[in-house]
Amino acid sequence: MVKREEKRNLESIPVGSLRLIALQSCSELGKKVDSYLVKWRTERENEHKTSLAFAGYQRDSYLLNTKIPRFGSGEAKGEILESVRGSDLFIMVDVCNYSLTYSMSGYENHMSPDDHFSDLKRIIAAVGGKARRITVIMPFLYESRQHRRTSRESLDCALALQELVKMGVDNIITFDAHDPRVQNAIPLNGFETVQPAYQFIKGLLKNVKDLKIDADHMMVISPDEGGMGRAIYIANVLGLDMGMFYKRRDYTRIVNGRNPIVAHEFLGSNVEGKDVIIIDDMISSGESMLEVAGELKKRQANRIFVFSTFGLFTNGLEKFDDFYQKGIITKVLTTNLVYQPEELLGKEWYVSCDMSKYIAYIIDTLNHDSSISDLLVPNERIQSIVNRYMNGEL
Repeated sequence: MVKREEKRNLESIPVGSLRLIALQSCSELGKKVDSYLVKWRTERENEHKTSLAFAGYQRDSYLLNTKIPRFGSGEAKGEILESVRGSDLFIMVDVCNYSLTYSMSGYENHMSPDDHFSDLKRIIAAVGGKARRITVIMPFLYESRQHRRTSRESLDCALALQELVKMGVDNIITFDAHDPRVQNAIPLNGFETVQPAYQFIKGLLKNVKDLKIDADHMMVISPDEGGMGRAIYIANVLGLDMGMFYKRRDYTRIVNGRNPIVAHEFLGSNVEGKDVIIIDDMISSGESMLEVAGELKKRQANRIFVFSTFGLFTNGLEKFDDFYQKGIITKVLTTNLVYQPEELLGKEWYVSCDMSKYIAYIIDTLNHDSSISDLLVPNERIQSIVNRYMNGEL
């Protein structure tokens, strides 16, 4: 089988010398991405490698040294410790990494998404317009849950995108944006929202050995009407039936900033005896996901697999442990695009889907100014891995 790496035509001249900045919130993921880029570019046979246009093409590491020191007041500044002039710069940030702390007037503060976004702006400001092009890779799009205005309220995500563009950012790459229409805020700039559908399917096939992938034995469910697109894509590409839950809310009350759910109404065909995939963009507290799993179990569903791009688990893991012990959920698959505590990685029901190779593909291809269409629509790769699973090759 021809390696994917060898199939891509990357003979075009790079936009600039490739450099990568992984902020502290994203340092582990950044190191993995860097190791792929180093490996590929060392192995790649390219007759132009020694030419002036390819200067700095092959390096021991593409990661730039940066630091963001803080003053005693909690204020900070961004510093870049190497030259970035003329480089094609990719900056990675995880705004959900709550594990990082800083000292403020003697108190220990955990970093919030606001702190991470400010640090990103500090580093862009430190670049000072010297880079040839700046691409921000922000897996969890900052403030993406505040994507539309329903009353007198701030449009934080739109403001953040416009702020980045005004600072000189050319492209923004995010994963599974809560609502991709936020890109309307920056219509003349690059904005890509990438779906990790292939990585989820690969993670499931590698960890569950006796799946029957057909419409009689399996089904895809969207937990609400907002996530229908994801469920339709996976159902179509795997040839499965799909269903959805409609969240009936009490619009007369607000609890914890949202209208409480009164009931989950199910729309779809019979799930009895079928393995079910529930897919959503994020597990925040996880309550609605677990309620949907419980409703499916009441309808005699067989095994339940949960796919979610971002596993935030803001209310802890106890409830998931409980549902696993009761046999309501079988596996929960999320990506390593956001911070994962050690406790989560040790859970029997949890599968982590590594996205570092995928991000490295995107960076490598964009640096050559080549199309990433085949990376954004992974139909071919999904069909290939499903066929290998069916033939017992995985």
